[in-house]
Amino acid sequence: MLDISLTAQTLFGLKLTPVQLTAMQRYEGELIEWNSRFNLTAIRSPDEICAKHFLDSLSCMLVMRDTPMERVIDVGTGAGFPGLVLKIINPGTRLTLVESVGKKADFCRHVVNTLGLEGVEVLTERAELVGHMPAHRQKYNWALARAVAVLPVLAEYLLPLVKVGGAMLAMKGASAHAEAQSAENAVRMLGGRLQKITPVALPGVAEEHHLVIIAKISATPAGYPRRVGLPVKKPL
Repeated sequence: MLDISLTAQTLFGLKLTPVQLTAMQRYEGELIEWNSRFNLTAIRSPDEICAKHFLDSLSCMLVMRDTPMERVIDVGTGAGFPGLVLKIINPGTRLTLVESVGKKADFCRHVVNTLGLEGVEVLTERAELVGHMPAHRQKYNWALARAVAVLPVLAEYLLPLVKVGGAMLAMKGASAHAEAQSAENAVRMLGGRLQKITPVALPGVAEEHHLVIIAKISATPAGYPRRVGLPVKKPL
């Protein structure tokens, strides 16, 4: 079985505390139990959960480390990845999770309560609506998403949430560089600029993984994000 503590230190330079490891073990147990009743994730074996959920989430620290993380938002979080894992290792972060599917949002709330995590808000909303809410628009140091949409669409979901000086992080596969190129126009229109694309190696995972970082350099125009469904139907 994968040793998450040793692997996180070897790959990402993260030293997980006993409290953090216990929290992740409880999280894994709750995920497996809920998955037996609801289809939260297709990843079900403990080793796959460790590599493709927990270690994948921890990989974000390769680029987020040593940056402000007072407020972080995870859009389309599903069962809480990467947001809740990052919260476990950064307890001072104020975290918002956005998940439009009710059962997945309920699971996230359950994990928050089970682990006693403070400073976490779960919104059962669409990203296009959250992007116009005064409490969330241009309020975050980081906006994150994993396996939610192609990058031109994702930029319209995430950049309106990021304050100038912050950044969005898109967790992508082999298409990362091609998507970044196709998103150039959208990123520019929304006040962003591509900063870097960082490759990630995960144990036992053959698929390519990349972290696409887009810096927020100017305010997003008031008309974005557009109404629900339009970013997917007509990408910028």
